[in-house]
Amino acid sequence: MADYKIGVIPGDGIGQEVTAHARNVLEVAGGRFGVSFEFREGMAGGTAYDAAGDPFPSETQELCADSDACLFGAVGGPQWDALPREKRPEAAILGLRQKFGLFANLRPAAMFEPLVDASTLKAEAVRGLDLLVVREGVGGIYFGEPRITEQVNPDEERAVDTMVYSTSEIRRIVRVGFEMASVRRKKLLSVDKENVLETSRLWRRVAGEVARDFPDIEVSHMYVDNAAMQLIRDPLQFDVIVTGNMFGDILSDAASMLTGSIGMLASANLNEAGFGVFEPVHGTAPDIAGQDKANPIAAIMSAAMLCRYALKRAGMADAIEAAVSKALDGGLRTPDIHTNGTTLVGCAAMGERVAELVGG
Repeated sequence: MADYKIGVIPGDGIGQEVTAHARNVLEVAGGRFGVSFEFREGMAGGTAYDAAGDPFPSETQELCADSDACLFGAVGGPQWDALPREKRPEAAILGLRQKFGLFANLRPAAMFEPLVDASTLKAEAVRGLDLLVVREGVGGIYFGEPRITEQVNPDEERAVDTMVYSTSEIRRIVRVGFEMASVRRKKLLSVDKENVLETSRLWRRVAGEVARDFPDIEVSHMYVDNAAMQLIRDPLQFDVIVTGNMFGDILSDAASMLTGSIGMLASANLNEAGFGVFEPVHGTAPDIAGQDKANPIAAIMSAAMLCRYALKRAGMADAIEAAVSKALDGGLRTPDIHTNGTTLVGCAAMGERVAELVGG
């Protein structure tokens, strides 16, 4: 009997390619550390809609419910853009987060030393970068009701999205932020728009209340527009950033470019019971899908996060992260991070090299 059951949901586009390498690396790490896996694959996103008429089929939901953790690829593509909102591929990841209460979205952004010249910022601005965005994942404007588009008169439509947060929702995600800061550099920034939004006024008040339980953590607050500017101006000032769903989505994508490519960023989606779904931050990149040009590192680093947070196997996580670092030290680069003097490789070659290094 396997030690762990892992759901594998490749999704669409390059999700199919990168998830295969994350799975392989996880299996190799398991062999090295004496851990066995049972991998079971499910459909989600546009491919699931094409096959079953549903972007998040009941079979995939059952697979996740019966797994210790899940690897997720990416969903979406222009061929599904005209579908109703509830049938579009993105409904799969939103449904997954909501169904399993995946409220804590952890998005680290760390700079590998060999990639300092791949960043759009000067090397001195990003060398040593190591920040973590803790994003609330099941509330805010992405899930608030009412959500409508209505005809006001024959010539005009009106659309409404609702941003809603409760005290308990804010408290639990802010607490996760403080817990993460307590094992890092003990600095936490809470990001809001308190000067404009009622939800942010509540957010800042609750964050201040939670801070009293963590007296050793240096706490600060910042408006989201200033936080975006500061990420570009001086990213090294940040340790842990905790914020709501929409703000976290935007800031973490901005942070991805500090590291050289969005293809480098992993993420974890965790619930209160410890179950998690682990996915790269990038999308499906339909323009390069199937061409062996995708960067599998974000998906592989997501597998490392699976080991660390879901399986509590820090040694396996460390081994995967070290293998990625060694592959980069060796000069291998996929197209998104390629610079002069390095070796251009495809998705398969990069994934296979990392797996080889994980195996020792």
